Amino acid sequence: MPVKNRFAELQDEITTWRRDIHENPEILFETHRTSALVADKLKEFGCDEIVTGIGRTGVVGVIKGKTDTKGKVIGLRADMDALPILEATGLDYASKTPGAMHACGHDGHTAMLLGAAKYLAETRNFDGTAVVIFQPAEEGGGGGKEMCDDGMMDRWNIQEVYGMHNWPGGPVGAFSIRPGAFFAATDQFDVTFEGRGGHAAKPHETIDTTVMASQAVIALQTVASRNADPVEQIVVSVTSFETSSKAFNVIPQSVQIKGTVRTMDPDIRDLAEKRVQEICAGVAATFGGQAEVKYMRGYPVMVNSDEQTEFAAKVAADVSGKCEDAPLVMGGEDFAYMLEERPGAYILVGNGDTAPVHHPEYNFSDDAIPAGCSWWAEIIEQRMPAA
Repeated sequence: MPVKNRFAELQDEITTWRRDIHENPEILFETHRTSALVADKLKEFGCDEIVTGIGRTGVVGVIKGKTDTKGKVIGLRADMDALPILEATGLDYASKTPGAMHACGHDGHTAMLLGAAKYLAETRNFDGTAVVIFQPAEEGGGGGKEMCDDGMMDRWNIQEVYGMHNWPGGPVGAFSIRPGAFFAATDQFDVTFEGRGGHAAKPHETIDTTVMASQAVIALQTVASRNADPVEQIVVSVTSFETSSKAFNVIPQSVQIKGTVRTMDPDIRDLAEKRVQEICAGVAATFGGQAEVKYMRGYPVMVNSDEQTEFAAKVAADVSGKCEDAPLVMGGEDFAYMLEERPGAYILVGNGDTAPVHHPEYNFSDDAIPAGCSWWAEIIEQRMPAA
């Protein structure tokens, strides 16, 4: 298909952008260099409007088609931020920033959307307006929400929005998607157990927070196994356990545990929050202690719209020959905020046999670039065909 041929021609150039971004990772909203690079490229491509500072460091580019008979506007979104991970790939273009790494492929997402923007600005073979959205702080910062809160959707009259993520383990350039709930809601809890510390040789004089918190860790597993309907998706994971004392002969005064809850249903999400609070308070009271529970709601469930998902799958099949059904994903994705404001769809593109995302040896596959760019460009050209 012509789009794929053009992106084959552009692949080396797009790869150069991707590797430059990879070499210079930036965390959360601190994507100043990346945002400037994106804005410079969009200007070079001849975009009709370029706005920076949306959602703090987000960048928006507007590309008008040859005609605009129906006033249709479609948004395409890529994330730009890296992770606080020490890279262990040994690549020539490995991170030059200690403790920061593009371990989730956002460098590839940004480069592919830049490639699509270059093509769309060159050809403008569509009837309407394409809005390319480059978002900071997907990795826990809620940059997507901040861009929406800044009025992005209404400012440009965006009517549909589409996003993409690479998927290690999937064949390079192959696509998969599912309608409805796709990525999970991601909540966090931080619980401090207070008791009475003392000498380890005299446990009867203490209220032992280590035993108290240990019981709570086990009891929290019953939220999924005994409180939630077995057919519902829920994960409760305690990921940190820290005592106030590190000595061999001291029973600590306090213990702090942290963890995450992942759910796909609003009612199960409410149930989980209620039970985490009740279990921790109840276990602490049983031992004569107290529990301070902080429960923080994170990204909502990411829900693909039915119509747009069907369309996105058709485009993917046109680009790569077929589009598979994707599994439910218990990871979070703040594209959910954009899909709460507008109908749209989020798709996965295969990254090959690589390390998983969020791993120090992960790397985005540049071989996925032509397929990813083609999908974005075809979304625009097929959804808004030239008049």
